[in-house]
Order: sequence, then C-alpha cells, then structure tokens
Amino acid sequence: MVIYGVSFDVVGKQPIVLLKTMEGNKFLPIWIGHPEAAAILIRLQGTQLPRPMTHDLLTNVIGRFDAELTRITVTELKDSTFYAKLTLVKDGAEIDIDSRPSDALALAVRTEAPIYASTALIIENAIEFEREVDDTEEIIEGFRDFLEKVNPEDFKSVEVTADEALYAEREAAAAEGDEEDEEEALDADEDDEDDLTEDEDDETEDDDEGRP
Repeated sequence: MVIYGVSFDVVGKQPIVLLKTMEGNKFLPIWIGHPEAAAILIRLQGTQLPRPMTHDLLTNVIGRFDAELTRITVTELKDSTFYAKLTLVKDGAEIDIDSRPSDALALAVRTEAPIYASTALIIENAIEFEREVDDTEEIIEGFRDFLEKVNPEDFKSVEVTADEALYAEREAAAAEGDEEDEEEALDADEDDEDDLTEDEDDETEDDDEGRP
C-alpha cells in the first residue's frame, strides 16, 4: 500500500492517514494522533529539523544496530483500534515487533520500507472503487457513516511546519507527564490514608492500655 495523504477529521478534530492499494482502487482510513501525523507529514514534505524527532531517533537506532526495517504491516482492526507490526532483519533473522500503525508509518516514510495490510483487513474495512479516483470526495462518500466532510484537496495539501511538529511532540510529552503526576498524586493520597489509619490504630491501643 501507499500513503495517499493525511487530513483531519472535521468532527473529531483528529488526523487521518489514508492508505491506498498499489493496484486497484481500495482505500483504508486510519485515525492517528497529532504528533504522529506531524511526523509523517514532515518527512513526506522533506522538511529539515534542527534536531531528530522520536521517529528519527528510532530510525537511527535501528541503523546503528545493523538492523533493517524491511516492511510494516497493518494487521487488524479490533475494538475500533488498528494494530500493526514492524518486521526487522538482523543478522539474517526476521524480528516482528508490535506497533501502532501511526508509528509504523512514520518509520516507513523514513526508511522507505514497503507498507502492507492484511488481506482480511482490506476485505472487511477498505472501500473499493471500480474506476480510478482523482480526488478524495468519492472516497469520502464511501466512509460517510463515520467520516464527515473533508476537502478533496486536503489529503494532498496539508502542510506542517517544523515548529508545529515540535509543538505537537511537546504537547504529547506534556500530556504523558500530566498523567504521571496524577498517578503520583493518587499514590501519595493512598499513603496518607495508610498513615492516618496507623495513627488511629496507635491511639486505640493507647486508650486500651490506659484502661483498668
């Protein structure tokens, strides 16, 4: 498959990457995160960044370990979530690694690794057109149950600047940090409750000892 383009769900305000089969006119839409959409677009547009983003870093790590990303495969759709895997070759041995499709695609555009989708996934979820489609309007009609209006040229013309890409990545990191802070706060509250219970138990024991 090939990346036909990246656009945004007008209703859900979430990026969508649209995959197209190499032969025929079958299209598969996958909803992805903002940082991953920026990572894909930055590479497709050839934008140069002053420092490597996360997917650039992982690509460099794979290369330094003398491994090669030979293909990525979108494997299935389960409970409204797409799944994928990376296939790496190291010393002649193939290694399959579980991945989100968005991360797998961001790596594929950096390594020129071929993109595949399972036959079952294509049969059950792709939309096929009998003739060549020049714009996305007809494609969107096939997704009308779950995709609202998208400009036909959006998949071709969406651009992300280097600053926007870095901002998206920082926002994602900040969100993860907020979740960790909330977990630490919950742990602290539980510890305080345990300490309070222990103090109450000690007071009860003191009262018992003071009785005749």
